[in-house]
Amino acid sequence: MTPSPTLSEPPCPASATTEVAPILSTTGPLHTERRNVRDIGREAWDRIAAQTPWATPFSGWAFQRAWWDAYGDNAHEETLVVCADWPGGEPIAIVPLMHRHEVEPRDALTHTTMRHEAGAELTPVEPTATAVFFGASYHADYATVLGSPADLPAAAAALVDHFAGARDGQPWDAIDLRRLRCGDPAADALAGAFGAREIAEGWTLNVEREDVCPVVHLPAGITMDDYLGTLGKKERHEIRRKVRRAEAAGEVRLDDSPDPVADLDEFIDLHQKKWGAAGLFPETPGGEQSRVFFRRLFELAGADGPRLTFLTVGGRRIAAGVHFETVDGYLYYNAGVDPDARELSPGVVMIHALTERALAAGKRRLDFMRGNEPYKYEWGAEDEPIQRILVRRRNG
Repeated sequence: MTPSPTLSEPPCPASATTEVAPILSTTGPLHTERRNVRDIGREAWDRIAAQTPWATPFSGWAFQRAWWDAYGDNAHEETLVVCADWPGGEPIAIVPLMHRHEVEPRDALTHTTMRHEAGAELTPVEPTATAVFFGASYHADYATVLGSPADLPAAAAALVDHFAGARDGQPWDAIDLRRLRCGDPAADALAGAFGAREIAEGWTLNVEREDVCPVVHLPAGITMDDYLGTLGKKERHEIRRKVRRAEAAGEVRLDDSPDPVADLDEFIDLHQKKWGAAGLFPETPGGEQSRVFFRRLFELAGADGPRLTFLTVGGRRIAAGVHFETVDGYLYYNAGVDPDARELSPGVVMIHALTERALAAGKRRLDFMRGNEPYKYEWGAEDEPIQRILVRRRNG
C-alpha cells in the first residue's frame, strides 16, 4: 500500500460533528444488494444520509438521481445497499457507485473527463480498464459512504466482500474511489477493509491525494470589513476598489432566483459567455446532458436544493452562480459572468456579496471546492485535500 501524501500535510480544520447512533447494530451478518438510485426511495436514502456527518449535497438523493437522469448513457449503475442479513433486512449504509471504462470511446464527444489537481502524479490506470467509481464522480466535488460512523467499518467490510466475490459475474479491473474528504472516517474504513484483503486477493492498494479544495474559514461574529482586514494588503485593496467601482455604477444586489428552472437558460447564457467551448453547455451531446442535469437537479431538489443567484448592478444582471447551503457554510459550485461587464469585476463582486451573506447568516465556511485556481487564495482560502483510494487486480 502506498502511503497517502495527505499524511504529511497539516490536518484539516476540525469539523463540527456530533455523535450519531447507528441505524442498526452491525453485530450480525451483513450482505450487499445492487440497486439503482431510482429504486431506492428518497425517504430511505435521505434518512441514512442524515446519519452521515460527512455527507454533502453531492451524496444526496436529488443530486445522484439528477446525475443518472442526465448522464446515464456514460456509465452503468452499481449502487450498493448494505443490509442486515435476513429477509427484508434494514439498510444500514448506501454506497453510490457506477462502473465504466476509465476512458470511454465517446468521452471526447461528451467532454467526459475525471479532473484532478493540475500537475499531480496520480497512479495511472489503463484507459480500457473496467473501473468502479463513486456515483456522479465527474460532477461531484465530494463523495462518501452513507451511514452512521459506528456502522462504517462493518459496511466497508461488506463492500470489500462484494468485490472479492463473484460480483454477479461482472469482472472489474480497478476500484477507483475519488473525492474522499480528509478526515472522513469512510476513507479510513475503506482503506482498512481493502488493505486487510490486499495480499490474500492479489490486489494492489494505493491511497493518494487527488486534489485540493480551497476553503475560506470565517471567524464568528465579524463584519465584512473585519474579514477583509484579515487578507493581504494588496488583496484587500483590490477587492475594496472593485466593489466601490461597482457600487458607483448602481445598486449592487445578490438575489436568489425564485424559480431556478425558469431562470436556467439565463444562467447557461452567462456561463457560456464566460467559458465558451470549454464551458459546461456547448452545442454538443455533452452540453445537452449538462442542461438536463441542472434542470433535473433543480426540479428534484426543490427548495432544499442548490441556490441559483444573480448579481445585478443598477438592475442589470452581470453574473450568476450556483451554490449549495449547508449547516455551517456555502459550497460555491459554478458560475458565469457577462464579459461585457468586465469593468465592474462581476466575479469579485459576486463572491464579496456571497461572503457578506455568509457572515450575516453566521456561516463559518465558504468552500470553493476542487481546483487551485489563484482567485480562491485571494480570499484567504486554505487547502483541504481530497483523497483517492485505488484498488487494482494484479492479474486483472
